[in-house]
Amino acid sequence: MRRLYITAIFTFIFSFFIYGIIEWQNEKDTDIASVNNEITPDFVAEKLTSYIYNEKGNLSHVIEADRMEHFSELAITKFELPKYTLYPEDKSPQWYINAKEGILNHQNNVRLNNRVLVTATDENSLIKEVHGKYFELDLSTNIISSDQTIVIQGNDFTMYGSGLIVDLNTTQMTMTEHVQTVYKKNSN
Repeated sequence: MRRLYITAIFTFIFSFFIYGIIEWQNEKDTDIASVNNEITPDFVAEKLTSYIYNEKGNLSHVIEADRMEHFSELAITKFELPKYTLYPEDKSPQWYINAKEGILNHQNNVRLNNRVLVTATDENSLIKEVHGKYFELDLSTNIISSDQTIVIQGNDFTMYGSGLIVDLNTTQMTMTEHVQTVYKKNSN
């Protein structure tokens, strides 16, 4: 009788163990399938150019990219080699922003990564270029920010620091930490 109980208990434990392994494999397969669904973009565009207008009907910004992938479940759009042209509200000269990659979220914020370059088109602008590893751009307010190392180049100077907030509508810039400014000697 005792052998019968031990055999029944052993069979029950073995069956429970096999059932657990099967359920674990099924859950793992489901997770992989759901991850694959999230990774696959809903649509892809090559050589994209998109014109965005504000509620007043004025051109707000233009987006150009070599490739764009939209993921609706993640509520993001990924760009390869994005080029943004931003038009300030006061109709002052536009700004260009280039990067190797960018991610636009559903809140109209863009995170630009890898060799980001912000360029002013106004010939009289004190600041000509801003270089950085990454910048965040709020397309609703035209505010650019970064907490990484940045380099600002002007007509006769180069400024090094970290952390930057730029309001393109007012052209007001705030640097969090100034490290060094190098002035070029004027040859007059």
